[in-house]
Amino acid sequence: MSNIYESAATTLDLFNTPCLTKVELRVACKGISDRDALSKPDPCVVLKMQSHGQWFEVDRTEVIRSSSSPIFSKVFTIDFYFEEVQRLRFELHDISSHNGLKDADFLGAMECTLGQIVSQRKLSKALLKQGNTAGKSSITVTAEELSGNNDYVELAFSANKLDDKDFFSKSDPFLEIFRVNDDGTGSLVHRTETIMNNLSPVWKSFKVSLNTLCSGDHQRELKCTVYDWDSNGKHDFIGEFQTTFREMKGDTPKPTVFIQWDCINPKYQVKKKNYRNSGVVTLYQCKIIKMHSFLDYIMGGCQIQFTVAIDFTASNGDPRNSCSLHYIHPYQPNEYLKALVAVGEICQDYDSDKMFPAFGFGGQIPPDFKVSNRFALSCINCVCVCVCVCVCVCAGIQGVVEAYQNCLPKIQLYGPTNIAPIIQKVASAASEEMHTKEAMEYFILLILTDGVITDMADTREAIVHASHLPMSVIIVGIGNADFSDMQMLDGDDGILRSPKGEPVLRDIVQFVPFRSFKHASPAALAKSVLAEVPNQVVDYYNNKGIKPKNLPCTRRHFNKTTQPAQIRV
Repeated sequence: MSNIYESAATTLDLFNTPCLTKVELRVACKGISDRDALSKPDPCVVLKMQSHGQWFEVDRTEVIRSSSSPIFSKVFTIDFYFEEVQRLRFELHDISSHNGLKDADFLGAMECTLGQIVSQRKLSKALLKQGNTAGKSSITVTAEELSGNNDYVELAFSANKLDDKDFFSKSDPFLEIFRVNDDGTGSLVHRTETIMNNLSPVWKSFKVSLNTLCSGDHQRELKCTVYDWDSNGKHDFIGEFQTTFREMKGDTPKPTVFIQWDCINPKYQVKKKNYRNSGVVTLYQCKIIKMHSFLDYIMGGCQIQFTVAIDFTASNGDPRNSCSLHYIHPYQPNEYLKALVAVGEICQDYDSDKMFPAFGFGGQIPPDFKVSNRFALSCINCVCVCVCVCVCVCAGIQGVVEAYQNCLPKIQLYGPTNIAPIIQKVASAASEEMHTKEAMEYFILLILTDGVITDMADTREAIVHASHLPMSVIIVGIGNADFSDMQMLDGDDGILRSPKGEPVLRDIVQFVPFRSFKHASPAALAKSVLAEVPNQVVDYYNNKGIKPKNLPCTRRHFNKTTQPAQIRV
């Protein structure tokens, strides 16, 4: 085979595509005060992103002359990362001279996160002037996903009357499909299985992304080659043909149910006078599979329901002792608080009411100080707390922090470290969401624990059950305990199974020890534990065939010339 063809990955994971997405932001302002009685302002908006605590300019709009309610045509393009808090600042300036911002009048600013914008699709806020005083002017930022083509296609080929290349048996044919690149080289897209001893093979169907197949260009040339497999690796060439995806999907003047090509051997074509072909290849299935993105679901109204569970077992140490993992230092948050805030600060942007359930486990709680494996932190004084029938939630992540700090003096740390009841609690809520068959709520459970769990069998059973639900579990190991057994729950090293042998439907658990990020920024921890969540959300809904609700009517596509903002928080 010609060496101009370089092999690409031949095995493709249908649902394991990167969730990096580009977002377009459009800006408009209202109610900008006139410069004076005779003239209106000449507004311009400057977009800044925060990196390492400092603001850096990313881009700016055009200047619109004499306008108090400008709608800017400039579009900001930014890379979106769910696992990061991407802080943005929109500054409005009145540029009345040719010196640009140097002599411009500052008219106000608005700060937010990119997550807040995309979760609402349109964010309107007052512009704050110096001293954070709100004026009459406001700014509206609208988000739209700028996505590449994430769709897949399912193809199935067969052949008829292929040339026989073997003396004592029939050919053992397989088919290779190459994408022809802009420089004339080829990349292997797919290689079928080999059908032994058969001149009219029917190959299994396969799935491939349109990006891989044709770089999103439906008219890009595809070269298909049929070989007779030989055990020594020197496969015999049978024939080839050229096509495009446009032709495959029947988008031609004369579409047919099945698309057929003559399989041509160029040498035979030259040498044999009456040569017609070396067989016929038929495409008998071409099905486009629409792949929705994470932002399709978020912008379609899907809410991230965030729940936190905290370990109150005795191995944490007496909270009154400075060596305790639960010790509340007046100036330095403990590891529980650092992990809680790092993850919760991101998740709260995708929950409209920002009311979060927060549970504890392994502690003895008032009034009778019996051990509870699931109690609500904000209801520690409720008479119903022991039976856990009330729905006690906290207002925002700060509310979770306060509930945790307030309940510490009232709880006696005990044990054991059982986390299955917490997983089952959240799974129960996720199960109700599953029955709606709509993409309205996806649940994220953050478990913070200082030791090896003592109900491993029940936990494995609970996780296998939860893998069928719209739910992900994040476990952060606090302190210096040996967490080697916890790696079993994270499916990165193998498939987690229940005690009965049932495998997880999908990988929903992410475990990290906090000590690995002890000297890193909180953002590094959040990025590590949340990076897989967008894929898990998309994986669940696509597997269930659930489309986003209220999907934006337009979804722009980008090409290689698009230049997104490169600053990352």
